[in-house]
Amino acid sequence: MTGVRPVPAGGTGGTGAGSDAPGDAPEGAAQGTPGGAGPSGRGVAATVRGGWFGFAGSAVNALFGFALVAVVTRGLGAHGAGAVFAGVAAFTIVSNACKLGADTALVRFVSRDLELTGGAGVPALLRTAVPPALAASAAAMAAVLLAPGSAAWLLPGLPDGQAAAVLRLFAVFLPVTTVSLVLLGATRGYGSVVPFVGVEQMGKPVLRVAVALPVALLAPGVVALSAAWLAPALPAAAVVWLALRRSRAAHPGTPGTPPVTPGEFWSFAGPRALSSVFDIAAVWIGVVLLSVLGTSAEAGIYTAVGRLVTAGTLLQLAVRLAVAAQLSRLLAGGHRPEAERLHRLSTRWIVLFSWPLFVYLAAFPRTVLSLFGEGFDDGATGLVVLAAACAVNVGVGNAQTVILMAGRSVWNLAVAGAGFAVQLGLGFWLVPRYGVAGAAVAWGLAIVVDNVASALLVRHRLGFRTVDRGYLCAAAVAFAAVAPLVLGVRLTGGDTVPAASLGMALTVCAFTVTVWRYRVPLGTGEFFRVLRKGGKGNSR
Repeated sequence: MTGVRPVPAGGTGGTGAGSDAPGDAPEGAAQGTPGGAGPSGRGVAATVRGGWFGFAGSAVNALFGFALVAVVTRGLGAHGAGAVFAGVAAFTIVSNACKLGADTALVRFVSRDLELTGGAGVPALLRTAVPPALAASAAAMAAVLLAPGSAAWLLPGLPDGQAAAVLRLFAVFLPVTTVSLVLLGATRGYGSVVPFVGVEQMGKPVLRVAVALPVALLAPGVVALSAAWLAPALPAAAVVWLALRRSRAAHPGTPGTPPVTPGEFWSFAGPRALSSVFDIAAVWIGVVLLSVLGTSAEAGIYTAVGRLVTAGTLLQLAVRLAVAAQLSRLLAGGHRPEAERLHRLSTRWIVLFSWPLFVYLAAFPRTVLSLFGEGFDDGATGLVVLAAACAVNVGVGNAQTVILMAGRSVWNLAVAGAGFAVQLGLGFWLVPRYGVAGAAVAWGLAIVVDNVASALLVRHRLGFRTVDRGYLCAAAVAFAAVAPLVLGVRLTGGDTVPAASLGMALTVCAFTVTVWRYRVPLGTGEFFRVLRKGGKGNSR
């Protein structure tokens, strides 16, 4: 669960450090008030509003993701569901690999071009980015169609003919999905999270459930439910194309700084292509290993565990969508202190609102997993392990995004590669012995390695300071307001539905009261002031 940038490496991190708390007027005076005319105000405003919309989209994505897992598992059982999600895992890894890093490169270079020319260089950027991704995805499709024998290795629990049919179905959808993801990178570069959230986090998940539910009730089958998962790709591609066309029409730009050369574009995108494979493979490799080295039932259970821990990173993912283009534009415009402040503020909000959920998941893992059906509580140990690892993940904020938007894609590749090597090595050793728990330990250690290394690079090489007084206050509130109550309820009531319900009620009440009590040092007033300014932002 790693993240998604030009500044000198090794700049000092002391500018404005710790001065986000109310009462530190010099920083606010120099950079503009939230939502004001200054670059920092605009960046914070766009991040908050875009992050808020992204959070809503992430919530919809998680909700319908849970619903889809429940529909598939109840329609096919853990064994059949594991086969479907193994296919989804392989498809997701390959389609993200075929992007060749062009989507992240477009986020960086489109936003940079908007800052320098108003968007005049975007057509050239698209001509550089799209054809190679299309060619790579078409080649991958042909390779799968011409080598059906790989299906028996990936889906050993299915009859050979059925396994081949599933893989061929996924292969046909590779080109359209890959190109859509690349074009969504361009829409994010324009500063808008609406197309990405509307398509990837709302449209596709809702349509998948709408299609899968009648299929599961009337004609359940591995091939049919795989088709239900893939079907929304075609209307999604049409929506993405229209959204990008609209953004280009709104920002024609004027000739200025020469556009990025293909060499410069791919020198950034190339390392990102490899690191993005590591990033997405980290999420899905456990499903694949369990399918191959364990059982399809374990793969299904692990998928459910992954859905739950991903829910805890909703705010982080939402902020990442909104903050990436803002960081790139601030850095391109020479506003480095403002970019650092934006990173600190966003990390503070992520920690404040994410840590309580991980505490809750670690306290009541069996009860939460039982929502997916009988047998899924066997993943309780894995859920506890990943909840702890993901607390580290959100604790460093979007450090990977800072690295990428600063143009250091090689650093990101080194870090992501190290994390994935840890996960893969431990996975081959632990999965055959410990099943779901072993896969979770491997992923959890990879998460810690990736995020700690990224945080150290951001602090000591880029000079971005993450921890300040506001961060420490947020961390204390997020943990102290929740942990004593939740753990106390767990010790007295056990991991049961009544205890989990009581723990949830107490957590919400205590957290709300504590945040209100410490709203000044937390700076939550700025968060909500920006939200009230509504349509003046540029999250679009």
